[in-house]
Amino acid sequence: MPKTAEKLPELGKAPAAFFDRVIYPRLGSDDADVVIGPKHGVDYGVVRIGNKYVATSTDPFFIVPSLGFSRAAWFGFHIIFCDVAVSGLKPKYLTIDLNLPPEMKESELEEIWRTVHREARKYGISVIAGHTARYTGCHYPMVGGATSIAIGAKKDLRGPFRVKTGDQVVITKGPAIETTGLLAVLFPAKFIAAGGDAFQKDAAAVFSQMSVMDDCAIAREIPGVHAMHDATECGVWGGLSEMAQAGRYGLRIYENLIPIQPVVKKTADLFKFNLFCAISEGTLLAIVDKKDADGLVAAFKRRGIVSAAIGEVVPGKKGQKIIRDGAERILKHPGVDPYWALAAKFSQ
Repeated sequence: MPKTAEKLPELGKAPAAFFDRVIYPRLGSDDADVVIGPKHGVDYGVVRIGNKYVATSTDPFFIVPSLGFSRAAWFGFHIIFCDVAVSGLKPKYLTIDLNLPPEMKESELEEIWRTVHREARKYGISVIAGHTARYTGCHYPMVGGATSIAIGAKKDLRGPFRVKTGDQVVITKGPAIETTGLLAVLFPAKFIAAGGDAFQKDAAAVFSQMSVMDDCAIAREIPGVHAMHDATECGVWGGLSEMAQAGRYGLRIYENLIPIQPVVKKTADLFKFNLFCAISEGTLLAIVDKKDADGLVAAFKRRGIVSAAIGEVVPGKKGQKIIRDGAERILKHPGVDPYWALAAKFSQ
């Protein structure tokens, strides 16, 4: 691999090659109670403590003031917890470090924290530690970081180790959820100019779908759910590729079976981006035992969540394939998410 592929980008996540070379070989002490350590395509780590399994995930606390502080805090909270919710264990605890910009007002912090408290109570989560201060050099949108913690029994833990050939792939909500909802809220004038007031309102309403917390709570009740992943950066194709890489299995994905919300399709058509490669916080990708796939889709439907079975797990040697209208192509990780270029263009 060329050395340029290992370099840190000016912005965004470090590439896999850099992590493989610099981070992964240096993870401190080995410990037999580490059940799942850092791994591409897995959103959480797991340790065994006594007869309990504890999943954790750490993310920036992401606050975009232009969303309004309450809505921004809702999104920030769910970003933190979605990554641990896909473990299959129940989210229970939060530790949070608030490194605040000097310009943040006390009233704004109060609004943020009221929302964090409300969402934590809704999902039965307790805040157990943290740090709060203003510092020079701190800026929006990254105003600190947080660790989410989930706890449960071994039987409830999901992950690539449980996936087997013949399992079905189920998706919720469809692609480009975050790209549509977030851009419509951040840049309403662009959406109104492109498609009118009603289009912008419909697209902005997608914002409330940008979480898999409820999706995961439903999936936890289905024993045959083997692995879950939130289709964040690089969207559905990126998420599926990461899952297959983590478990070293193959996939056959039928593109025509993937549900696409009309307002999402219109957004992609008007702004000319590939909706399957676009960031989609709120889209759950679940791999489930074939006998439980219909039951999972039915459970989502009862809660008003659109979902569909879109493919199956095959042996790794068969690779990852997308089938559309009978034609077959290789599923490749997109590498670059179109959201960032769109956001930069809209900001000009």
